[in-house]
Amino acid sequence: MYSRPVIYLRNVWIGFKDAQKNEPTYILRDVTLKFHEGDLLAITGPTGSGKTLLLYTMSGIITPLKGDVFIYTMKLNTMSEEAKAYLRAEYIGFVFQDFNLISSFNVVENILFPAELINENVDESYAKKLIDKFNLSGKESLFPYQLSGGERQRVAFARALINNPPILLVDEPTSNLDEKNRELIKNILQELKESGKTIVLVSHDKELLQLSDKIITIKEGRLIE
Repeated sequence: MYSRPVIYLRNVWIGFKDAQKNEPTYILRDVTLKFHEGDLLAITGPTGSGKTLLLYTMSGIITPLKGDVFIYTMKLNTMSEEAKAYLRAEYIGFVFQDFNLISSFNVVENILFPAELINENVDESYAKKLIDKFNLSGKESLFPYQLSGGERQRVAFARALINNPPILLVDEPTSNLDEKNRELIKNILQELKESGKTIVLVSHDKELLQLSDKIITIKEGRLIE
């Protein structure tokens, strides 16, 4: 049924080059993972274990020291930074833990930004639907510094969905939300999963983890399923 993974990490080693030691320091070692259409997989582990680095590697923001990363049949290792940025805009929605909103853009401009990277004619009506979906009506003209942490989180989520990407990478999406909005995000993730999106979720939220098809734990630089 699944002849082609949506995301494929093959023997990936993630870390940094230590100039003083003249040798690499590895955070994650020999990671091989396949994600297929409609999968919702959760990644958990201690703080600093490399969960966010793994998401960054899947999206091409970070290049692994060893191994290969594929989005469908596209090998990220061999792509230019410009090509990877375009790929992310078209195929990947990324909800960053620290939101990563553009401070000089208002709510609508932040949400529309990925769409404007790949489209000359942007469908602003879809942005309006997302604003309503994430309970942001009335906040459209506000800038990030004028929003609460939960509001910024919901703007980040709406921005990640503006291009209707097949892949969603989500880093601690409920960490800044109250109970009502945690339930909102949980329901939206369930809806996105049912629509066939591939979702990789980093979270310690037990209710979100219950949505996942599989939980992957990072322990001492290795992945345990």
